[in-house]
Amino acid sequence: MNSSKSANLLMVAWNYRLQCRKVLLVKPRADERFGVNVIRSRAMGSGVEADLVIDENWSGEKVETDGLSCILVDEAQFLSEKNIDAFRQLSKKVPVICYGLRTDYRTRLFEGSKRLFEVADVLEEIKNVCVNCEKKAIINAKFYKKENGDKVIMQDGSAEVDLGSEEKYQPMCWNCFSQ
Repeated sequence: MNSSKSANLLMVAWNYRLQCRKVLLVKPRADERFGVNVIRSRAMGSGVEADLVIDENWSGEKVETDGLSCILVDEAQFLSEKNIDAFRQLSKKVPVICYGLRTDYRTRLFEGSKRLFEVADVLEEIKNVCVNCEKKAIINAKFYKKENGDKVIMQDGSAEVDLGSEEKYQPMCWNCFSQ
């Protein structure tokens, strides 16, 4: 949360395209915050149109790898295991770089993240700082505000996807989250 994952993806895409290389930008249909087809970075304030928007049943079709230098996937946590397995197969022909969250606000792995942890060649963490202290943030804490404005951190509840940003989530370290 707020670690500039989409900004990193957009910068990588920019660098590939600056070298006249072909990149495929992919996102899951579940992420509709900025429009179904838009990959946007709140950090950069800009966005681009995704080349491919996939649902949980997508299994690699509609991807022509000839001449393709890289596949960049945003919001990978919302992908299904089937999607991740399809990208794993595509990675035999072209590099695939996925960006996403590890866990939900309950500290449970997302389905897409879980499968990525199981099959990825390399995992790289984009670090962030806790909103309350100087420690490394590892939790995407979900909260609601009381009438008096105090924030109440939620630690359990539904596994249903609840899209949001700073108005609903904030990065926290384990100590601040568990207090």
